[in-house]
Amino acid sequence: MPEKTIERRCFLKLGLAAGAVGAAALAMPKFSLAAVKSIKFSDCQAMSPVKMAENSRLVMDSWKYLKATVETIKDPGIRKTVKEILANPAPTLAEDLMDGKNRKQVYGELKAKGYVEKIAYDQFLPAVNDPGRSPFPFYAGPGSGYSSHHSYPGGLVTHTAANLVISLSIYDTYRKVYGFGLNRDMVITSQVLHDLHKPWVFQWAEDGESRTELSLAGTGEHHSLSVAESFKRGLPAEFCVAQACAHNHPGFPKEEAGPVNWITTAGILLGIDPREKGLLSPDGKTLPRPRRMENFVCHLGDHDWILTVPAAKWLIPVLQRIAQEEYGLEKSDLKTKKFNQFRNYVFSQATIMTLYETYSTKGYKELLGVVKAMVAKG
Repeated sequence: MPEKTIERRCFLKLGLAAGAVGAAALAMPKFSLAAVKSIKFSDCQAMSPVKMAENSRLVMDSWKYLKATVETIKDPGIRKTVKEILANPAPTLAEDLMDGKNRKQVYGELKAKGYVEKIAYDQFLPAVNDPGRSPFPFYAGPGSGYSSHHSYPGGLVTHTAANLVISLSIYDTYRKVYGFGLNRDMVITSQVLHDLHKPWVFQWAEDGESRTELSLAGTGEHHSLSVAESFKRGLPAEFCVAQACAHNHPGFPKEEAGPVNWITTAGILLGIDPREKGLLSPDGKTLPRPRRMENFVCHLGDHDWILTVPAAKWLIPVLQRIAQEEYGLEKSDLKTKKFNQFRNYVFSQATIMTLYETYSTKGYKELLGVVKAMVAKG
């Protein structure tokens, strides 16, 4: 019997059907504010960031989604490395920098490049107690600085999950519209790890706030540190390049200067030449050419912040008002652990985005009712 050929349109239908099944299997569970447990105001005061994250259904569902999606990475070596990093996003790159002589040399090279203009020598890296162990689990880290997006225990996981959903949607869009598949392993890996060092950079303090991030090579220091860590852990150069593009794309020279600088910074931190390792072009002025499409997918996928940053800045003052009017806090309390713990609990359980949606569509009274249902006085 002669072999039958499958027409292209039928092949695409089969591919789309298979993709739909895979997407359904990895879909995030539907979240509802009704699922949030109510506790007393005094109870959240003693709760650790890790406990808050573990107590949040949405954070834990996001964490499960990330781990389940990583399991779909086809390359066994890459899959193993990504799982190890998620399980322990330790700052292993800092091990060599704990030597004073090497640290001074690295700082000098960064300063010569203009990458640490406003950072003193003793400040250019976050504190490191043990380079083999992360200060906090990945799932308990905040998504950004304390006045910015996803700034609560577990915010890193919800931010990363949202970005990963967006990135895989772009991947599926290109497959459906153009009929080709990008490197899905690269899309997943670059997005999952794009903020891997936020638990190190945004370490939780005793007062409930997270550490203030410094700038490195023109962007938040977590970015270059994360790229350096991925390469040190053995991920392929092209995967690390895609990861470096999270904060800017290589479509135009001005924009491409960003990823080039961040990769150059990572190279200095690691003591390697990024050109020789395939992280930059031979002249060191651009990313490797021809530029991979996955670089752009990682960048486009990391745009959750465009809404979540202003949402946080608009919502935090509203929660401060609620704390004063309903829970008896004084204005002076708003800069202390008393408010921070309350805020961290509310945001970690319901997320800033979900609460802002309530506030923006249903108003202050509805938001107040939601918060009071989550945290009782006493």
